[in-house]
Amino acid sequence: MAQFLQVHPENPQPRLLKQAAALLAQGGVVAVPTDSSYALACHLDDKAAVDRLRALRGVDEKHHLTLLCRDLSELANYARVDNRQYRLLKQATPGPYTFILEATKEVPRRVSHPQRKTIGLRVPDHRALQTLLELHGAPLLAATLIPPGEQEPLNDPEDIRERFSHGLAAIVDAGACPSEPTTVVDLSGDEIQVIRLGRGELARLGL
Repeated sequence: MAQFLQVHPENPQPRLLKQAAALLAQGGVVAVPTDSSYALACHLDDKAAVDRLRALRGVDEKHHLTLLCRDLSELANYARVDNRQYRLLKQATPGPYTFILEATKEVPRRVSHPQRKTIGLRVPDHRALQTLLELHGAPLLAATLIPPGEQEPLNDPEDIRERFSHGLAAIVDAGACPSEPTTVVDLSGDEIQVIRLGRGELARLGL
C-alpha cells in the first residue's frame, strides 16, 4: 500500500519529501507532481524499479522514458549537447518541455532508446518536485502517469491512490497539476522536430 504524502505545492514540507526520497533510494516507484501532469518516477540505476515502472505504465523498452533533472548542468551529464542545443534548452528550462537528445555513456543502455540511443530529458518547474530531486541527489527516471490503454494522464491524487496504490511505494500529493502533457522536441537530428505539442509554447523556443 502506497504512502500518501500531502505536501504544499509552493512550500513543500522537507520531512515528507525525505520520506519519498528514501523510498526511491530503496527501489520504490513514486507518483510525483510536475508542471504538466503527474508522473511515475524511480531511481535511474535500479533495473527492477525501471521494469516495475514500465509495467505500471504498460509500455515496453521502445517507449522513451524521461530523465527529470534539477538544472541544465545536471542534464549535460546525461546528454550530448552542442552550443545551438544548449541555447534552446536555456530558453525553455525550467518548464513543461521534454527534449530528446543523444544519450551519453552515463545513461544505462536499458534506459535509452534501443535503436536510436536517445533519451528524453526535462527540467520541471514545480517546487515540490525540484525539492525532491535535490533530496534524491540525482535525476529521476519518469513516465507520464497514464494508465495502460488510456490516453489521458491522471491528475487527481485520490484517483491515483485508488487505482495505483498497490503498485506504488508513495504518492506525493501536491494537489491537481495542469492536466496537459509536455511539449516534446527532438533535438537529436540535424533538424529540430516537434513530436508533440503540449503545455510548453513553441514561441519560447523561437519556433
